[in-house]
Amino acid sequence: MKKLLSLAAIVLSLSACSGQQAQQTTAPVNVKSLAGDVQITDTMPADAKATYPSRGTSLERTFVHQPPLIPHRDGYAITMKKNGCLTCHSTEKAARMKATPIDKSHVKADGEFDDKYYFCVQCHVAQADNKEALVENYHTN
Repeated sequence: MKKLLSLAAIVLSLSACSGQQAQQTTAPVNVKSLAGDVQITDTMPADAKATYPSRGTSLERTFVHQPPLIPHRDGYAITMKKNGCLTCHSTEKAARMKATPIDKSHVKADGEFDDKYYFCVQCHVAQADNKEALVENYHTN
């Protein structure tokens, strides 16, 4: 009896699978690129090369405790073993390099650099003057 029930179950499952299933047709998806109506093979002009302010020039901060902008390129290596920013901006080297020293808020009581501020470009960004805005800003002060 068990063999007969097992055989019936197998036959029923095979017959259910063997029937052709209806093909569903879907409408094509029209994807719009943020780059506009440009073919992948089209060559786009390069972005303008960033230029930075002359030495000693910086933008005014717009709120209290705003991290100052970097008045030069910000591509220095920051790895687990070396922070390229500290090459010039550490407390010991800043005067000799004629660079702005790291803020005292980034230094521990014993005078050592506080590691929680190690990744400088998390807060500080380069102050390039010809970068295009990524999004429109309708906010007014």
